[in-house]
Amino acid sequence: MKNILFILLCFIAQTTIAQIKFEGVVKDSLGKPLELANVIALNKATNSLESYGITNNEGRFRLALKKNTTYAIKVSFIGLATINDSITTKEADFKKDFVMKPDNELKAVELTYEMPVTIKGDTIVYNADSFKNGSEKKLGDVLKKLPGVEVTDEGEIEVEGKAVTKVMVEGKEFFDGDSKLATKNIPADAVDKVEVLKNSNEVSQLKGLGNDQDNVMINIKLKEGKKNFWFGEVTGGLGPDERYIANPRLFYYSPKYSVNIITDFNNIGSIPFTRRDYFNFSGGFRNAARNTGTNFNVASSDIGFLTLRNNRAKAIDSKFGAANFSYSPKKTWDITGFAIYSGSRTELEENSVNDYIDETTPDEITATTTRQKSDLGLFKLSSSYKPNKNNQMDYDFFGKVSQQTETQDFYSSLLGDIDERQAQNPYSFNQNFNYYYTLSDNHIFALEAQHLLQDEDPFYNARLAQSEQFRFTDLLGLNTSQTFLDIAQDKRVKTNKFDARLDYWYVLNQKSNINLTAGTTLSSQQFDSEIFQLLDSGSKLSLFSAQQNVENNIKYNFSDTYLGMHYKIKSGKFTFTPGITAHTYSVKNTQFGSELKDTFTRFLPDANIRVQFKDSENLNLAYQMQTDFTDVNNLAEGLVFNNYNSIFRGNRTLENALSHNLNLSYFSFNLFNYTNIFAFLNYNKRVDPIRNRSQFLSIPGSGGNPDALSTNSVSTPFNSNFADETFTANGRFERTFGKIKASVGGTVSLSKINQEINGNRTVNESFTQAYRTKVSTNFRNAPNIEVGYNLSINKYDQGTNSNRFITKSPYVNVDAYFLKSFIFTADYSYFNYSSEERTINNYSFLKAELSYQKKDSQWEYSVKGTNLLNTKSLNQDNSNSFLTSTSEYFIQPRYLIFGVKYNL
Repeated sequence: MKNILFILLCFIAQTTIAQIKFEGVVKDSLGKPLELANVIALNKATNSLESYGITNNEGRFRLALKKNTTYAIKVSFIGLATINDSITTKEADFKKDFVMKPDNELKAVELTYEMPVTIKGDTIVYNADSFKNGSEKKLGDVLKKLPGVEVTDEGEIEVEGKAVTKVMVEGKEFFDGDSKLATKNIPADAVDKVEVLKNSNEVSQLKGLGNDQDNVMINIKLKEGKKNFWFGEVTGGLGPDERYIANPRLFYYSPKYSVNIITDFNNIGSIPFTRRDYFNFSGGFRNAARNTGTNFNVASSDIGFLTLRNNRAKAIDSKFGAANFSYSPKKTWDITGFAIYSGSRTELEENSVNDYIDETTPDEITATTTRQKSDLGLFKLSSSYKPNKNNQMDYDFFGKVSQQTETQDFYSSLLGDIDERQAQNPYSFNQNFNYYYTLSDNHIFALEAQHLLQDEDPFYNARLAQSEQFRFTDLLGLNTSQTFLDIAQDKRVKTNKFDARLDYWYVLNQKSNINLTAGTTLSSQQFDSEIFQLLDSGSKLSLFSAQQNVENNIKYNFSDTYLGMHYKIKSGKFTFTPGITAHTYSVKNTQFGSELKDTFTRFLPDANIRVQFKDSENLNLAYQMQTDFTDVNNLAEGLVFNNYNSIFRGNRTLENALSHNLNLSYFSFNLFNYTNIFAFLNYNKRVDPIRNRSQFLSIPGSGGNPDALSTNSVSTPFNSNFADETFTANGRFERTFGKIKASVGGTVSLSKINQEINGNRTVNESFTQAYRTKVSTNFRNAPNIEVGYNLSINKYDQGTNSNRFITKSPYVNVDAYFLKSFIFTADYSYFNYSSEERTINNYSFLKAELSYQKKDSQWEYSVKGTNLLNTKSLNQDNSNSFLTSTSEYFIQPRYLIFGVKYNL
């Protein structure tokens, strides 16, 4: 790795030495500097683009050019005549200024070469071909090469450090803006332009009224040959051990309608749509109670299936199909929709060491083999009607259904063999209606209403041997005369939630407005659960415990009625948006024949201050006071199984928590020297937070006296008298030097959480650090390389129990397009996982692909290998209020796939 870094640095140095700087200033005929003028240099010998630049606020530009070379220089600016010039470089840097004249004074000269980057107001347009070198396969490969654009490992897109909220193709929504499906499926050769829309708002009437500066969308413009025609690709592949892949992808775009069809069938561990993606997929719905200061979210009520790490497992078989359409019956009406199916069959194997906080509880060694079956479905239908500029009406219907099972063969060094099974078939349906009305330039109204219907039915079953370590026997009233303890739990949670808000803006002038908001949130939840025992005879034994209820039947109602006011004013570089919202809250839960109700009023202030140094540089400070409410899962006082080792008992007397959120962010994107900087600081303090009071059950010693504690625990939530605090800092610096792009960044998070273990207060502190640095090239006629180094340090301090884990990970990615027909890509990463005392594991990954496609041919042939070093396992650590755990999980072996692709 050190040799590779040295060679790369020498190569970069040699490239830099072989260049000179061409600088100057662009002004108009009155001598005023022109900001955002385009300057490009075309190599006359090769007629190719050598370098380009965009002037800064002082009109300055800077290009990196080769020595002793002749260039055609073109300078352009909207509304002014293009300048055509010619220069010949020598051995030294030099300067030259340009004066641009009005278009009507000179005959316009046609610009025969498109600018790589063009800025039009809040829109940045990238010409994709200016950044391609021929090795790109998907949209994500193109976006990674654009200045200021980043694509995460999960396929999410960030522009200037801000997450992209929506992805469109030809102005039409692509699967409701899901960036992962876009980056991993849209063919790179279909992309003509990438339009970055900053300060965006999907409702044109509301643009500029609020704080749109953090809203970023992307629109993909297709090449002319891809419009009004079906395009895409059909890929298939086979390998040893019955490995296979099949990935048809078809797309059609016309001004009136569009269709996207994506499928992916494979058993090599490639998961196009994970369970995490499924649960995080919001369908584009916004929380109607946003920015009001109330935090009431319906929590997931499942027990929690094991999740994959980095989409790796011992065996994965995936089936995925998705279709998206848009149709415009007329110019004022758009109908869109999609349907997604994702099915997977997964096998996981994991070994863990659990270090419990309580010193009398022995360490636990576990080994788990897990089999998962998951079928996930999503669908959405949307309608947007805009009869004129003053009216817009939107309706959305979004549904999620799934069928999931998980079985585990579990071994514990303390409890022996345990068989576990989980199953659930939850569904949710969300409806959204929005109406926006502009009475006049000074009076604008917005009505938003949303309804959620959700039903969750997780089932849990654990079968384990009789053991003194299992301390729930007496608590649950189990029949101990059976061969095994076979315990099961049914749970059902139904949620009916309605949100509505009415906003009114009184626009005083172009720099200030007043926003009045009135709204309500109404929620009704029904929670039912029962723990029972399955006997050797196969019959069901309903349990009864003298200590605690083992059944739940609770109804929980929550309501919030609020009235808020915000005032926005611009003064020079500053924008101030102070506000306050008055809330009347009511919570009521009914269980075990009694009712508990609470009603109160609270005023919640918030403020936002933005300093706009220039169009591409700003500083933002935001503060919000927030009331946090729990949902029904924490209120049910009957016993509920979390897993074989943990029982949960709710607390109906829980009160809300109050949190203070402070955020400071800085963004700077300089196209003059291609420097991208962003930084976040966030501090959160929660007063009266809901935390867990946990009691580990004792193991009788000699004479019946407890001398140790088991791993079995009973947890109950309570309002802590001690505040929780979290601080997070995140930032990245990126700079482009000609064809070289370098970046360094990191995330630091410090949290302090109070818990109660066995009657004693414990303070859980975690200090996590993640640092990233990389250098990459983007040459057109040479192989490209990306070299990086990631370092993560996780420290968990839980009073008497302290652990520190370190992961060091250098990596190298190579892609090369050669002989006008071959593409070679390879990704290598190395991991060193250690504690403070020793190295726990070393492992590395290598995947590579070689493909061949003759010029002008529609057929491509490839050979691809995954996990070529045949690494057996990976490691991970985590911590919670009970323990610190370090785990080893086993992954898929080496696979080779021989594939063929046909491009439509």
